Amino acid sequence: MSRNTMMEHLGIEYTEVGPDFISARMPVDNRTHQPFGLLHGGASVALAETLGSVAAYLCLDAEKQYPVGLDINANHIKAVRSGWVYGTTKPLHIGGKTHVWEIRITTEEGALVCISRITMAVLDRA
Repeated sequence: MSRNTMMEHLGIEYTEVGPDFISARMPVDNRTHQPFGLLHGGASVALAETLGSVAAYLCLDAEKQYPVGLDINANHIKAVRSGWVYGTTKPLHIGGKTHVWEIRITTEEGALVCISRITMAVLDRA
């Protein structure tokens, strides 16, 4: 699913899928740094949107529906220079036409780096 995509370029790896969550990790390196050597906020948002989108997709009948992003926000809490960040998404709302997912991104030690929320629209296939 991630081949030849931004997820592959950023090095995002899925780590766990549970009954109400999905987790992934992303390296903090030259691919995800901003000019001052810190994790780029846009990379955190890319990880968040990846997790929320995949989670929404897995809740749908893929032959009949697909999810698209409507809105995403993120609060960047802590700077990270290297290592890995870990994201986990959980649903706040799963409706027939919209989903809302919360994504928490942490350091390897568990410190909160970013908290994000994404709203997905559920569209019918033609």
